[in-house]
Amino acid sequence: MTLISEHSETDTRERILVVAERLFRQIGYQKTTVADIAKELRMSPANVYRFFDSKKSIHESVARGLMGEVEIEAQRIARSEGPAAPRLRQMMTTINRMNTERYVGDSKLHEMVEIAMQEDWDVCVAHMECIASIIGEVIAQGAASGEFEITDLQLASLCACTAMMRFFHPQMIAQCATKPGPTIDQMIDFVIAGLSPRGRTN
Repeated sequence: MTLISEHSETDTRERILVVAERLFRQIGYQKTTVADIAKELRMSPANVYRFFDSKKSIHESVARGLMGEVEIEAQRIARSEGPAAPRLRQMMTTINRMNTERYVGDSKLHEMVEIAMQEDWDVCVAHMECIASIIGEVIAQGAASGEFEITDLQLASLCACTAMMRFFHPQMIAQCATKPGPTIDQMIDFVIAGLSPRGRTN
């Protein structure tokens, strides 16, 4: 395969994903067919299947792209300068904001998330593991600087993610929006207090 044809195939794959995401947003995942995607691109369904073996694989790739954007922003915050506690707070509020804007305010994309969780896609599991790992990076930095005091980094990052689940998980964000509970700032205060050396909070 030549370099030009490789670029052409990559471009076609990206075009399919762009159109698929737009249709998922406009008419929903369930109602969108591969034929719909092909028609928008002025190609045959068979050509779409050259790049994706099923509608589900297109769906997974679209979800992977959306989740990847959240991961990139979280990594940017994790690798910025400054004390760990404010960066951890910024990261947690950013994850909540991005997931709220993308999924909770968009019923069609929310449908996509529900299907992804029901089918237990590997892409969802990988995303949750990635976010936990990035949060772990910041906790490790805080432990190294003396801001945090932990004995088990993996457990600390998992506990932090679990505590923030109602603010991270798109379905829980939607379900808990009108139910009593702590605010996101109160929950982050709780997490940071749990990570801080005894007798000190950030």
